[in-house]
Amino acid sequence: MMQQIKYYKDLEEFKNSSLLSHQVLHIDLNGNQIGDEGASGLGSALANCINLSNLTLDLHFNQIGAMGAQGLGSALANCINLSNLTLYLGSNQIGDEGVSGLGSALANCINLSNLTLDLHCNQISAKGASGLGSALANCINLSNLTLYLQQKQFICFGL
Repeated sequence: MMQQIKYYKDLEEFKNSSLLSHQVLHIDLNGNQIGDEGASGLGSALANCINLSNLTLDLHFNQIGAMGAQGLGSALANCINLSNLTLYLGSNQIGDEGVSGLGSALANCINLSNLTLDLHCNQISAKGASGLGSALANCINLSNLTLYLQQKQFICFGL
């Protein structure tokens, strides 16, 4: 039996939906500027989606920092049936601490087998990328991983 994809473009509409019924979910909040507070609110709602198995979350251009990324990851760990996760978090301000925390939180998603993370343009250095990799190494059932980590590096030369 094919599961119906539920699609949301409005955070409040999603938060007021029947959270327990969601199994396959696509949430597109690209460019909504939800920030850390909105990411935490989204995470709190997602934590109640205990039957969720497939999630695509587009949060590009939302001014999400370390706290928002970590909170979102921690909330997703409550989705015990989550096996397929695609997180588009490009062009935010997650940084090294946030990306390491996100990875550590996702390592608690015990049934996660397919993960796509788009983290481009998030002020992530080699230290953050290493922390993410070390954390994701603890995803015991992860069989497919796709990472986008392109970062803008600026070098300033004195005159």
